Parts: sequence; structure tokens; C-alpha cells
Amino acid sequence: MTTRMRRFGLYALLALVGVTMVGPLYWLFTSSLKQSGDIYTFPPVWWPGDLRWGNYAEAWRAAPFGQFYLNSLITTGSGALLEVANAVLTAYAFVFLRFPAKRVLFAALLGALMVPGHVTLLANYLTVADLGWINTYQGIVIPGAASAFGAFLLRQHMLTIPIEIIEAARADGAGHLRILFRVVLPLSRPMLITVAIVSLVSKWNDFIWPLIVTNTETMRTLPVGLLMLKDADGYVNWGSVMAATVFVVLPVLAVFFVAQRQIVAGLTQGAVKG
Repeated sequence: MTTRMRRFGLYALLALVGVTMVGPLYWLFTSSLKQSGDIYTFPPVWWPGDLRWGNYAEAWRAAPFGQFYLNSLITTGSGALLEVANAVLTAYAFVFLRFPAKRVLFAALLGALMVPGHVTLLANYLTVADLGWINTYQGIVIPGAASAFGAFLLRQHMLTIPIEIIEAARADGAGHLRILFRVVLPLSRPMLITVAIVSLVSKWNDFIWPLIVTNTETMRTLPVGLLMLKDADGYVNWGSVMAATVFVVLPVLAVFFVAQRQIVAGLTQGAVKG
């Protein structure tokens, strides 16, 4: 096979992957501008002849999306901040501190990566209910404030920091807090941004936990609020639902486009050292 044919095959494969990834987003945006019945027609209508911008106004009026945005911003922002802080402290401890049973605890951290999140739903709900946190921001945020995945990624990155830099800081009299904030965190910026964005997207899109732990309209988040677009008879105006889904997706896309360079740098930076 010639070099030109291999290159053509590679470009064709990349184009196929690109279409597969962008296609659902294209379908979402175009469907948000269609009549509800046009979404099911076959052959499919790839671009609506009559753009129905009113779907967005109908979706906004059908539910208090302003309150849902506020709830999502509060729970996502505070949850991601706590998760990143926990991950930084955990990773620093595993790399730069000596303490008993360190290997056993790290094995437990790796084990936590294998446990599906839904397994802990019941235990978390009972704990939150006992604390009286049902229908509160802390009830939504605190159970997800620690992440084994983020701690593992940061730990793997911190292992790549030359130990000579840490020893030089200690020789200058720096303590652990100063080493963390003046040396380790500045060198870990791409990985920190990656962990933060993964956490933000995960919490912004979370549906099950906010649905379980809240029971009033004023505490619902955006993904849960989409359920309110179904009327009492079970009828769903899919044009409005697609428009409301755009409300949920747009902030995530904005974060990705702003920080995509840092995401790629973080994921390709020193995540393989054991």
C-alpha cells in the first residue's frame, strides 16, 4: 500500500469519526428548530425549511429554567471546586508524604475506581436523609465532593515532577503547603484544568443523584428540569425538548471550546508513570 493510499485511509477514518461525534449535535440543533412531527419523518429532514425559533421560547416558558440554571451553577461550581481540592490533597499525600499503610490505601483508591457510582446511591441517600440534607445544595454537592479518578490522574502527574525541585524547595526551608502552592500546583496547571473540566462536565450533566435527592421545583437542576416538559397526559413536544436540551448543552460546549488546548495538554502530559 502506497503512502498516499495510507494517508487517504487515515483521513477517511478521521472524517468518519468526526461525523460520528458531530452528527448527534447537528441533529440536536436542527431538531430544536423543527415542528415536533417533522422529527420523526422518514426520510429524515436534515435541515428544516421553516425554522421554528418559537421552540426556544416555549421551552423557556414551560419550566423555570432560570432557577434551574442557578441551581446547576451553584452545585456544579462548588462541587467541582471541592472535588479538585480533595484530589490535589490526596495526590500530594500519596506522592510526597510518608505514612503507614500507604500502599494499602492506594490500592483502595484504585479499587474505588472500579466501583460503579450507582452502587453507592442508596447508602449516600440514607446518609443525606439522616443529616436532614434532602432538598438542599449540600445534599446535592457533598456526596460527590471526592473523586478517585481525579486523585489518580493528579498523582500520576505529580510523579513526573523531578524530585530535585522538591528537595531544593525543602533545602530553602519550604514546608508542605508552600511546596504545594509554589512548586507543585504551578507545574500541574494543565492536569489541574483537565481534572476540573472533567468534574464540571460530569456534575453539570448529572441526572440521577439530583433527581433522587431533590423533590421541589426550586431545587431542580437543568437535566432534571427537562422532565417538566412532559405534560400531565404524557404528551411531549419534542421540538421544545430539543430546544431545552440545547440550554443544557451550550455551557458545556462553551467550556470545551475555551479550554480545549489545556484539556489536550493535560491528558497527554505524564499520565503513565507508575
